[in-house]
Formats: sequence, structure tokens, C-alpha cells
Amino acid sequence: MRIKNLVYFVSLALLAACGGSYPTAYYPGKESTKTGITYTEDAEGAEEENTFVVRKYEGQPDAPGMVYIEGGRFVMGSFEEDVLQSMDNIERTVTVSSFYMDETEVANIHWLEYLQNVLDSGQRYYEEALPDTTVWAAELAFNDMYVDQYLRYPGFRYFPVVGVSWIQANNYCKWRTSIVNKVLAMENGNDEEIAAAEAGEKIPLESGIVVPAFRLPSEAEWDYAAQALIGLQDLDEMYAGRRLYPWDGHSLRNPYGDQQGTFMANFKRGRGDYAGIGGMLNDAAMITDWIYANPPNDFGLYNMAGNVSEWVEDIYRPLSYQDFDDLNPVRNSGFLDDENWGYIYDKPNYTTFIDNHVRVYKGGSWKDVAYWLATGTRRYLEEDSATSTIGFRCAMIRTGANY
Repeated sequence: MRIKNLVYFVSLALLAACGGSYPTAYYPGKESTKTGITYTEDAEGAEEENTFVVRKYEGQPDAPGMVYIEGGRFVMGSFEEDVLQSMDNIERTVTVSSFYMDETEVANIHWLEYLQNVLDSGQRYYEEALPDTTVWAAELAFNDMYVDQYLRYPGFRYFPVVGVSWIQANNYCKWRTSIVNKVLAMENGNDEEIAAAEAGEKIPLESGIVVPAFRLPSEAEWDYAAQALIGLQDLDEMYAGRRLYPWDGHSLRNPYGDQQGTFMANFKRGRGDYAGIGGMLNDAAMITDWIYANPPNDFGLYNMAGNVSEWVEDIYRPLSYQDFDDLNPVRNSGFLDDENWGYIYDKPNYTTFIDNHVRVYKGGSWKDVAYWLATGTRRYLEEDSATSTIGFRCAMIRTGANY
């Protein structure tokens, strides 16, 4: 991305030197091409007649911990056999715009940082943000150490946070947006913006120094990022194949180098087999693992299969793949749920488990067998529920560019 932007800026500079350039977001010129009003970077100067504030713009600021995902066309849906006969992930070609996604799952240390911050807002906000650590508890298992220690013990700092509902994950995204933009404003803003940031006020997007909102990825974005098909590109917009998992081939083991033969993800190999045999552990993780464990995919994203499943934005509908748009698809409402269309989800009368408060989660976890590691598989859970197997990562649009 940086090389592409560098080439773009150099090209613009050459055009400007030759006197043949047109105004752009990066080089808007000295005055409006429609009114002739003079542009100024000085906010005070805007009060003068015939001036308009146009701040210097160098592109969308980098958000900490995020990776750029160049969008494009892909086949969304399961490349795996539909062993459950659910028919809810039939393949379909769609396009997603470029976006950003967290390199890793959100970890315990990140959530503890969040808890410390929201404590200043009051006890109620703090309690609402607390993960449900009892998700580790079981009547017929000794998991007391995870209930008491997994979230807070330093050794688990960079393990993925669990026990977090979809609602809590969304609240974290909103908090992260405000914190990151405050930091950016303090570092890059003018005196007025710095004062506003210190006062906790929102910095306008027109400034160009803040980022759009952090959010959960859509199901389509998650699938696209997990498949990372850039590693399979051939000539003439062709892919050399399909990916069942976030890596090449149909094997779960690493075929290369010193790691040859080791598993590519943290998952449950079979009944009662969570990590292998002592002295020669296969994925070396009885429960969750370090968020940087296992090789990243071709987008540089870690643990897009295994470790923990991840919440996405969409509400669950069996026919989403058939119904939604083929450009930036998402399902976040009950649109089409009426008798005229033949789709009736009557959860109050126990005719279904589906309503507008069940959300999709993706990717297999440490407790799942290999079937759920396939990128196209999908499951759902109530948005206010939490388990020891579901975490999340944030996404963000790439704005101000059409690539």
C-alpha cells in the first residue's frame, strides 16, 4: 500500500511540474474550481471574505494494530462439504471494498486497558464491560484456574479475550474509536483540535487527522480476509485455485521448513485430543493460545482459523447468501422477514431460534474440530451471550479512495 501511494504522489508531483495536473484530495490547488474562493489552512483566515478552510491531507491515518486489506472479487461461501445439510452458506461471487482489519484477535491485555478506562465512567459501565469469566466453569471439569485467572493473570496477557458478548464487543469498538482519535488529535491537531481532544469532544472527519469508526467486520469482509486469495493470484485476474482454510491446500499441517508437520491452527483434533501427547504436543495449546501463534495468512492476519471463533456484524439468516447485495454484502436487519416473502421467524412462539438478536460468528476455535476451520462455515448465537470459544477483532473502512 505504501509503495502504491508513493508512486501515486510522485506521479502527481510530476504532473504538477509539467503544469498539466488536475486538483486532487492531496493537492486541491489554491482556490475553488467552481467559485474561485481562495483556500486557506488557517481556521482564523476562514472568517475573512472569500476564503475556505482546506486542511493539508496525506491520506487516512494509520490505526494501531491494523492491516490493510485490498478489496476485490471472491467467491463467498463454503468450499467444504455441507455435512450438516444446513444449506446456509451456498457459494456466491461478491465484491468487497478495501478495508482494514486487526492483525490479531483482541487480547486480555487490551480488554484490561478498556476496563481501567471505563471505570472512570462509573461502576455501572465497568460492570457492563466485564467479561463473563464463568464461561470456563463446568460441573464435570476442573477449570477453576481459568475462571479465576484467565482474564487477569499476566501470563495470559496476550491470549484472546473470551466471555465477551457481541454487544460488549461493539461497545469496545466505540470506545477504541474515541481513544485512538483522541491520541491522533493530540499528536497531529492544531491548538483548537488539541483543546477539543483534551475536553473529550469529537474531532470532525473534515480535519483529516482522525480515523473512521472501529467496528466488527461484516461476514463478507471476514470471509474475504480469511481466505487471503492474493497469494493465489495468477494472470488475467485468475486465481490458481480455491482455499478451504486460510492457507494453501487441504492439509492442516505446515508443509514447509522447520515447522513442517506442525498444525497450522489451534483446534481440537478429535475426541478428548486438544493438544497432542506430552513431549510432542501438536498445537501445544489445551485451550486458547498466544495471539501471534501459528503462521499468518497472506494478508498478514493471525489465527483466522482456530484459537477462538470471532463475532461479525451480521444477524443470522439461512438465506443471507441468496438475498444480500453482491457489492459489500451485509445482513443487519430483518428486511424481507415477512409473510409476503415467506420468511417467518417466530421466536417468541418457539418456532425458531432466529430473530434480529442472533449474530453470526466465524472461524473454528480451540474446542472445535477441523470442519469449523473452513472459512465458509458459519454459526450463530444470541448477541448478549458469551462463551469460552468466541472472541473478536475489529475492522475499519478505508475511506477517501476507490481501491
